[in-house]
Amino acid sequence: MLDEYRTALVTGASRGIGAAFARQLAAQGLDLVLVARSEAELQALADELAERHGVMAHVLVADLSAPSAAASLYRDVQALDLEIDLLVNNAGYSKAGLFAELAFDVQAGMVRLNVNTLVELTRLFLPDMRQRGRGGVINVASNAAFQPVPYMAVYAATKAFVLSFSEALAEEVAGDGVRVMALCPGATDTEFWTVAGTWQERRASMPGPGEVVAAGLRAFERGRSFFVPGFVNQVVAFFSSRVLPRRLVARLASQWFRDRG
Repeated sequence: MLDEYRTALVTGASRGIGAAFARQLAAQGLDLVLVARSEAELQALADELAERHGVMAHVLVADLSAPSAAASLYRDVQALDLEIDLLVNNAGYSKAGLFAELAFDVQAGMVRLNVNTLVELTRLFLPDMRQRGRGGVINVASNAAFQPVPYMAVYAATKAFVLSFSEALAEEVAGDGVRVMALCPGATDTEFWTVAGTWQERRASMPGPGEVVAAGLRAFERGRSFFVPGFVNQVVAFFSSRVLPRRLVARLASQWFRDRG
């Protein structure tokens, strides 16, 4: 499937899982549109990929949590006269803490970025893919999508939305030559935890983003509508969403995340 694609757009591409997507897609010969807020980091990555793999890597600086950011990004891509074959909606963030005490603008921005922008970008780029009969969307969700997570309540809820949305959309476009998949990684060694303000001390035991992305791309090529990398994460997702009582799952998650900032 990836052999048929020429250009991929990756949001949140400056570091972590987004940068791993950029590197692995470039290694497979795809040109890239790299999107994030940090121009310096994006440009350094674009230069690296162009030199190493001989691909075109366009840099578009955007704060995708802004209400009009998705439409503006789509216009910028059109101005570059590019056809996006693969959209990787990776940009997102979390902030750990009590819902009633976290600043509302932080949580509202989380919903805008993790949900609104993801939906709008998908809505903007998907019709072009369907018209060409070729394309794909990978929405980066989380293992948190399978259960409520106290102290990361809004984040987990946004990722549950991404999972449900992606699975439904995958079925809608199944006959159009387009694939949609939710990638649901567990805890991964990225700057996500620094921003979230929790679990930094556990990063050394987490898998790296390259490992997560490699497994995710293999699952995408197999036509999966969602994928959880890692056997332990798969077991956790299964039991938390299908076996254990929801109240118990929430209580167990609470014990994991309480007072870990």
